[in-house]
Amino acid sequence: MFWQITTFLALTALVLVHLSWARRLRASERAARAQVDALARSEEAARIQAQVQQEAVFDSMVEGVVLLDREGRIQLANRQFAELFGLAKDSRGQTLMEATRMHELAELVAGLSAAQPVQEGELRPPGLAESWLEVNAAAIFDGTQSRRGTVVVFHDLTRLKKLERNREEFVANVSHELRTPLSLIKGYTETLLDGAKDNPEVSLKFLQTIDRNAERLKLLIEDLLTISELESGRMRLQLQTLALRPLVAKLVEDFKPRASSRTVRIVSELPELSAEADPNRVGQVFSNLVDNAIKYGHTGGTVTIQGRLTDDGMIELCVADDGPGIPADAKDRIFERFYRVDKARSREQGGTGLGLSIVKHIVQSHGGKVWVESEMGKGSRFFFSLPKG
Repeated sequence: MFWQITTFLALTALVLVHLSWARRLRASERAARAQVDALARSEEAARIQAQVQQEAVFDSMVEGVVLLDREGRIQLANRQFAELFGLAKDSRGQTLMEATRMHELAELVAGLSAAQPVQEGELRPPGLAESWLEVNAAAIFDGTQSRRGTVVVFHDLTRLKKLERNREEFVANVSHELRTPLSLIKGYTETLLDGAKDNPEVSLKFLQTIDRNAERLKLLIEDLLTISELESGRMRLQLQTLALRPLVAKLVEDFKPRASSRTVRIVSELPELSAEADPNRVGQVFSNLVDNAIKYGHTGGTVTIQGRLTDDGMIELCVADDGPGIPADAKDRIFERFYRVDKARSREQGGTGLGLSIVKHIVQSHGGKVWVESEMGKGSRFFFSLPKG
């Protein structure tokens, strides 16, 4: 009986030990599976994160980039590529011709070969807005000279092209403006040297013409130096609290002789206002605007200077004339360098063509803005704003 009880107890203990180890084994298996699942999720998360980061870097590039497969279809394209060509939908799976509708681009890529795997060129994408692109294409070939894929990179050249065109126009305009008075000075000087100097009446007239054109040259060179300093940021403003009414009163007094020569009346309706500004530069702005108003307004007309404090804490100033007005298509260009609404009349009046451009740059350097309101036959009103002092 004793041995039977002992045997039963031993078997029971063995069963309990087995069950305990089985539970531990199952727990270990569950823990192992959990670790494997966690590792798999971690690897998948890391892969997704790496892919997201790669796509973010790809899309943040300033260049447009396209990867083509061996059949020439778009496998990957970044956001800049879509923006450069105005694509509204995903272009993957399309050829470059299907995506961009540009034969020149398709021909450039098709022309790549094992002998010439890299090509570049300039293209102008279709559209209303002017734009230029530099294209660099590189094909990858395997050992059998079969194309494995192609990388095409697009650089936006639009700003550089516009700057180059502006530079060329600027040089052409400066050359023209310098050549005209120089030719007159040289011509009249040669005439004087050839004998006209012996005629007092003729020589006086010629010398007055030479002096007038020398002054025109001086003003042009001064304006060129001023606008160069303004555009380059080299000019430093001497900001101070500036009372505008006394400054305008002195300017009106200075312009009285010039206004009288055209029977023009200058009226200041400026209230007591102060601006945070450079006195010399603000004086230059007023001088250019008042000079233009006298020059292009009607003979016997009136030039009015006004100002007010706006709701946003800026000082708004205005120089108005009662002249013929400015055509609507010219108002957007009136502040460009050398732009003239009436070229013949402007040159007759002797302006440099830089005055309004200088006004714009001075006002903008103060943190203000400048604009014009005009209606044909009803005069023009030139506005500019300055920070309140």
